[in-house]
Amino acid sequence: MPLHMTKIAFGAESPATLRARLESQAVSEWGEARLTTRYLPKRHAEMVGGSLYWIHQHVLVGRSPLLGFEAKPEGRHWIRLEPRLIAIHPQARRAHQGWRYLDEKDAPADLGENGSDEEPLPGHLVSELTKLGLF
Repeated sequence: MPLHMTKIAFGAESPATLRARLESQAVSEWGEARLTTRYLPKRHAEMVGGSLYWIHQHVLVGRSPLLGFEAKPEGRHWIRLEPRLIAIHPQARRAHQGWRYLDEKDAPADLGENGSDEEPLPGHLVSELTKLGLF
């Protein structure tokens, strides 16, 4: 059972702009999306086969499969990702700095799983329903 991580989609105006940013990195010299982090996660070996779940406006909106981690020459590390955003069932999540671990049992399901073709709820609606205890 892989371990996942969550991260704020900083600078993304919407999930669509996040998707475009990730996909644009596919044509880079690496052919993958990369993020910089100061520290290598202590549990990085458990993340093989996991995903990075993106938080936008206090809601988990999508995930990008993790390819691994790589040391950079100046001492920081790359988080290597597949350059795609997989839509998930939205789930309210508080903002945080950096990244956080997410267990498989707490990770939301992908949209379209089990024949579900429903449209995701907008982030602001998920947040309001969560505040009311209805989601």
